[in-house]
Order: sequence, then structure tokens, then C-alpha cells
Amino acid sequence: MQWKKITAVAATVMLAVAACGSPSSNNNTGGSNAGTEGKAQEKATDPTLKGPAPEIEGAKKGGTITVLSDVTPDTFDPTNIYYTDGNQIGKLIYRALTQYKLDDKTGKPILVPDLAEDLGTKSADGLTWTFKLKPGIKYMDGSPVKAEDFAYSIKRSFAHDLYDAGPTYQQQFFKDGEKYRGPYSDGDNYSGVETPDANTLVIKLAKKFDDLPFYAAFPMFTPIPKAKDTKKNYEQKPMATGPYMVDQLTQGTQLKLVKNPNWDPNTDPVRHQYVDGFDFKFAQDTIKVQRQVLASSGEDANALNYSNLDVSLYPEVKDQSQIIKGESPCTYLWPMDTRKIPFEVRQLVAKAYPFASWRKVAGLDPQTAIPASTILPPAVPGFEKYELPGLNGSGKGAEDDAIAQEVKAKLKELGKENFELSWYYSNDDKIATQVNQLRTQVFQKAGFKVKAVGVPKAKIRTLTGDQNAPVNIGKTPAGWCSDWPSGTSWMPVLFKSDAIGLGNSVGQLQDKALDAKIDKVAAMTPDEQLKEWSKIDREILEKYLPAVPLYYAGSAFPVGKNIGHAINDVTQGMPEFTSLYLKQP
Repeated sequence: MQWKKITAVAATVMLAVAACGSPSSNNNTGGSNAGTEGKAQEKATDPTLKGPAPEIEGAKKGGTITVLSDVTPDTFDPTNIYYTDGNQIGKLIYRALTQYKLDDKTGKPILVPDLAEDLGTKSADGLTWTFKLKPGIKYMDGSPVKAEDFAYSIKRSFAHDLYDAGPTYQQQFFKDGEKYRGPYSDGDNYSGVETPDANTLVIKLAKKFDDLPFYAAFPMFTPIPKAKDTKKNYEQKPMATGPYMVDQLTQGTQLKLVKNPNWDPNTDPVRHQYVDGFDFKFAQDTIKVQRQVLASSGEDANALNYSNLDVSLYPEVKDQSQIIKGESPCTYLWPMDTRKIPFEVRQLVAKAYPFASWRKVAGLDPQTAIPASTILPPAVPGFEKYELPGLNGSGKGAEDDAIAQEVKAKLKELGKENFELSWYYSNDDKIATQVNQLRTQVFQKAGFKVKAVGVPKAKIRTLTGDQNAPVNIGKTPAGWCSDWPSGTSWMPVLFKSDAIGLGNSVGQLQDKALDAKIDKVAAMTPDEQLKEWSKIDREILEKYLPAVPLYYAGSAFPVGKNIGHAINDVTQGMPEFTSLYLKQP
């Protein structure tokens, strides 16, 4: 995700929306990664778990939790959600076929049935999956959820011209996924999904996709009645199946959620409905709101911020239980458009990058922003550490006079003097502006021409998410978290040629030989894949260098003193919103 996207991230500062960690209970820290790179996650499942979710000890009902966010989700449409914050917020509103439950003692994520009765049944050839659906589920207006609503939601996801930010595995793996363009242009007759009866959903594949039950936890797999589909306006009043529903959405500014009266906790093994509502306020000043949350004066005691605490504020932390920490399945990168920047120039960009000063200006904590030398993070099973010359996420870069002169001389030798680097940054965000100033100065010193385009933070995700944007640096995804614990949720979706058209490409690579190698590994069994994905990882950086690895992310977000059960969701590096409560409502 970028998430995530769910797994990706705001490209300008890359501080928030993609870090995972070890949950705890009752608002303690949940463990700290203490500057280590963490360990591999596992695929754990419980196909028989039923609702309701066990009550949280000491939890109380009532009150409203305020989420003061310095970043701005660009969509809440379930088909289009792919950033980690949108996904976590969506979990309050939308139920899917499956979902992750965090183990009460270890914090380990376990895949369980959500609106499905089980985790699906696979045919002998691996090309057909059958999901039995829970009967009696209702939308917030009391109308019944039908199997055809799941089928329609899947069909809707193929309208990628309209929902260009959402996940795209269905286009790569589902039957006729490369041909079908969704119900608006191609009609409802899609061969990849069937509903033989009222409680059965059948998904047909073009090639094996053993991770489908994990993919089915995305909001994309929430039911949507065709008659209620208002296309791009759907997010204003979506058909909620989760414990909360949309009361008011002011795009780019605020989202208010209230209780869904028709949510049935007895069918939901994951979620709770302790508070009366959530008030999300976006595009806030990072330092200001984090300081408010730490002070917890008045209503701010009921608030939280889901970005990592700026390192400058650590001296103001009087109560360590207000900082929720943990490990992560995420890596942050600085992507370079390989169609626009030659390989030798990309190498010089990496050499000139001012890692050390950038980390200080961006307010990164060494414990939760660990210098990266690879694409895959340590949380991915089969991860192997390696380090290529100059690609270790640390060093002064072209702030060092000798390196600046070396890069400048090499640009001249290549006939690329004053090569222009261009990127977007949020000009209404103090930290993003400071980061932009640093990058501009350092790269100009190294002999590059810089064109930095300032835009409001409310628009940054939309602009950087355009694979054909008129810039050559920093297009998203600029950070990625595992969609599930496997390299399959990294390499095929980020580095194959078709990732450009699907809107997920890191570096806009177009190489058929690399495509074939990725497809070969993806076709292997999960055990066979383990050592192979790290080989692909190394080849991509060594031979193509589509991005500069920056850091493996941990999480350390601040919460108000009155918020109970603030834990870190290891699948997304976000607060687990559905189990929060107020100690004094």
C-alpha cells in the first residue's frame, strides 16, 4: 500500500501514512523498535473465527475522538482507497470479504473472515475461488447486502480511468482483467465474477493468485449496490457496513463519522463501536497539532495525530505512554522517472542526495526512520540485507564539497550540465518547504538545475499520483508498505511495465526482460519465492536504479491522554481506529 499507498505516501516529506508496529493495550507504547530494522511478518489465518470481537477490558462507550492530521487523504471511495490512512479510516466504514484481527496478546495480525463465512475455497487448478457470504448483513439504511453487490463492487474496480488511485491486482490476476474496463463502459457482463446464489461469490482468475484472501481485505471488496453508485460522488454518502457511516465530508478538510445503527457486532470478529463518532480534520500544521495532542488540554485530550512525532518535540514528551511505537513493513523511496532521467544521471542524483541533513530537516527520529539500502523492508519474508556503493540511506551527499564537484564534473563529462530535476512539494507545509529548500540548494550545488513546483498539500497526492506528471522526481508511490507479507505485493505491482498504466509504478520502468523475471518468481510457490524476491530487489537497484532508498519506517505517533486502547496496526502502521475509546467520555 502507499497507502499505503496501503501500503504509499505523501511524496514531499514522506513522514506519515506508512509505518507498522507492535500493538499493545491500554495506551502503552506497544514496544519500540529502538532503531532496529525489525523482523519478518508471517501469514497467519483463522478461517473459523466468528463475531463478536472480544470486549476490551475497561473500554467505555460515548464521546467523539478527533483526529488532527497533517496529511490529506485524496479519496474515501472504497474502490479508490490505497493509502494506509484511507484504508484504516475505511475500516470504520466498510467491511470487506476478509479482514485482519490483531492478536490481543502479541499484536500479530491474523486474517479472518469478515463478510465472508470463511477465507474462500480454491479449486484444484487454483483458478477459481468461492466465497460463502454471511446472511442477514445490512447497510446503514437497513437494506440487505446481496451477493450481486460484491460482484458489482469488483466490476466497478476495473473502471480505472475513473478510480485511478486504487489497487490493481484484479487487472493483473482476474480473468479478462486486462480487457474488461468496468460496468460504465463495458456493461455488467464480466466473466471474472459470478453469483450462483444469494450467498455465494465466485471469482475466476487468469493465473494463480494464492494471496487472494489477503487481497480481499481491501475496501475494494466491500459490497456496493449498483443503484446507489453515484460514481465520483459515491464517497459523499457511501453505503456503510462497518460500525460508522459518513455524516459529512468536506474534501481536503474534514470527515465526520457517526454510528451506523445497522452494524451487527455479532457478525464482526474485528471491530468495535465504543465512541459515538470520529471527527477527522486534515491539512493541519504538523508541529502545532502534535504539540496540542501532547499537551492534552481540554478537548485535545480526546485527539490524536497519526504522523510520527517530529524529533524536535521529544523533549516535550512528559508521558511516554502518549507515544505509540512499533516496527514496520514499509520502505520510503525517492522515485526517479527512468523515461526522463538517464541511468548515469540517476546514479549521480543518488550520490548527491543529502541524507544526513534531510533527515534532520524532515524531523525524522533515528529509531523510526532507519536508513535503507534495499527496496524490500526487513518485514517481508525472505528479506536479505545488501548494500550497493552510495546507497545506504546515509551520508552528506553533495553537501560535501568534494562530492558536489565530482557530481558536477561527471555531469559535464556526460554532456548533461545543468540537467533539470523537477518535483512537487507542499508550499503550505512548513516542513515540506524546508525539505524543498535543502534539496534545491544541494542539487544546484552539484550542478543540477532545479524546478520545484509548490502546490497545496490538499492536492499533493493527486498531482504526484499522475504517472505522466510534468516532473521527473517524486511521483508516487514514494513509499510502500506490504499489502500482505510477501514480495508478491511489491515487485509485480511496482516494477513491471504495466504498473505505469495501473498507476503504481516506481520509476516508470519499461523492461520486458525484467517483466519476465518478475512473472517467473510470481508463478512459484510461496516457499520458492522467499529467496528470489531479494535477488529481484538487488537487480532492480543495481541495473535500473528507479529510486533512491531512504529509510525503513517505524511508527511513533502521539495520542491524547484520554484515549484508551491506542495501538499500532502492524498491517498499516496506523492507529487501529476501530478499538479506540475514551477513558472519560
